[in-house]
Amino acid sequence: MPTYQYECQACRHSFEELQAISDAKLTKCPECGKKKLVRLIGGGSGMIFKGSGFYETDYKRKSSPAKEPASKSSPAPAGGCGGNCACHPH
Repeated sequence: MPTYQYECQACRHSFEELQAISDAKLTKCPECGKKKLVRLIGGGSGMIFKGSGFYETDYKRKSSPAKEPASKSSPAPAGGCGGNCACHPH
């Protein structure tokens, strides 16, 4: 069940209420008794994983393979392209 945030427009009393989605909005302020309650738009809550079945390693990034060292047979061409382009094939 979601928690809704309410605020009274008459006395500015603010509170949270745990309600089912199908429940009607509250209208009467529990503090002053006036029917000036407004349900506020909340940010919601983040996902919470509880219980067995969720492991630290399930979503870890795989380490990328080691980069191969650049070949020393030919120096990198001038011009800043690094030699790995269509104009300087290996």
